[in-house]
Amino acid sequence: MKTTQHLFTSPRLGFRTWQDSDLDVFSAMNSDPETMKYFEKPLSKDESKAMMERMNSMFKDKGYCYFAVELLETGELLGMIGMGWKTFEAEFTPCVDIGWRIRKEFWNRGYSTEGASRCLDFAKELGIQKVLSLASSDNKASIRVMQKIGMEYWLDFDHPDLKKSKHLNPCSLYQIIL
Repeated sequence: MKTTQHLFTSPRLGFRTWQDSDLDVFSAMNSDPETMKYFEKPLSKDESKAMMERMNSMFKDKGYCYFAVELLETGELLGMIGMGWKTFEAEFTPCVDIGWRIRKEFWNRGYSTEGASRCLDFAKELGIQKVLSLASSDNKASIRVMQKIGMEYWLDFDHPDLKKSKHLNPCSLYQIIL
């Protein structure tokens, strides 16, 4: 088991910033069509690297990001869970968003719910008072996670950045007051 400096942990998960050594696993997850079904498109390795760099930059700037998440037992990269800063044009932006993307071999084990719940605690520690989450209305698995972590349905909307991906709209927006 490798030793990693975690920013915080949950019972089974460790949360940290992104490392160059994450790229191959992260890129494989992001290039998988099934994992990326509710996103515009699978990502290339360069797009995954750029995303990791954006997340580390966001962490330096805001104190949070979509964190690299490892299984504490093995040190294996599970995917990402955390918060982002959304600024697309909508009645509820700018806002703090919570989200997750997990490698499909780890689906249906409660990791997204456990990790998202711990990230809400972290958000509260940072003094964040309100967190939103959005997903394609067809993404029942992500919406179920939102409900399990105590978020409440707010509204459905057409995401302005997804106009070319009509199959992803409408999106459902959930919120929680911390």
